[in-house]
Amino acid sequence: MGGVATVTTHQAADGTADRTGERTGERTAPRTSRHRRRPELAAFLRNRRARVTPADVGMAPGLRRRTPGLRREEVAQLSGVGVTWYTWLEQGRPINASPQVLDAVARTLRLDASEREHLYHLAEVACVPGRHSDVFEVGAEIQGIIDALDPHPAVVYNTRYDILATNPAYRDLFAVPEIVGTGIRNVLWTLFTASEDACPVVHRSQELPIMVATLRGAYGRHAGEPAWESFVERLSAASPYFAELWRSGNVAPPGPRVKTFRHWALPGEIRMTSVSLSVNGLPECRIVAYTPADEESGERVAALRRNRER
Repeated sequence: MGGVATVTTHQAADGTADRTGERTGERTAPRTSRHRRRPELAAFLRNRRARVTPADVGMAPGLRRRTPGLRREEVAQLSGVGVTWYTWLEQGRPINASPQVLDAVARTLRLDASEREHLYHLAEVACVPGRHSDVFEVGAEIQGIIDALDPHPAVVYNTRYDILATNPAYRDLFAVPEIVGTGIRNVLWTLFTASEDACPVVHRSQELPIMVATLRGAYGRHAGEPAWESFVERLSAASPYFAELWRSGNVAPPGPRVKTFRHWALPGEIRMTSVSLSVNGLPECRIVAYTPADEESGERVAALRRNRER
């Protein structure tokens, strides 16, 4: 999980201690190269941490915050690594870092492909193209597409059901500000930790097992990654029902079906047909669009929009 650092001490020719991280069978970089890269790595991580705000990752800002971006302990928690380990990494200490751990840190710091490659280079880890499958920025083009679908609700999810982008109709239907208020901008977290009365999904016993089975299908590509393992562990602790469904091991792909929702501001049920669309250039992400399954549901969606516009 990256929480344990291996540090060894060698005696240099000038009699001073030369601390270098070692991995079995790994050739260490030249001393001069390592001494140049580690300070650069430290500066790079501090700079990127400072530009990510708590709101960017669905966290409440809190009071008396002096750090311009995320705190070190927040990066560690969101990445699923130890606070001491991440602190040492950001201090440029010669510790080992696996590709899985660096991927988790890159996701938390919202690094793009070139920044992620730069991080790998500075940490002296071979960069594997295409590993960065979690995306946290969809871009203006994708946002424009889902906005154009309004008055039909639309959202962009990654395979962990993190909410990446929404349009106004989706926010009307699912009260996204309240979702963000939980501190975790994730649909599964909201559905499994909300009380049954507050849950927007009516038929929980039908829908939630399918969603967990869909998550399990994606998990196979990320098993062992700290961010994924931490998410599953924390949600299992928060929801015994999720833990039970996760242990079943069922797997299912995302697909179209009719879902029934409720909204606190309206009487009656809202039945919507959902369709998942893959997005080129956003690995493992999908647009989920909802259309009313009947006339009554369409009228209720329209009522939500009128409430917003008033």
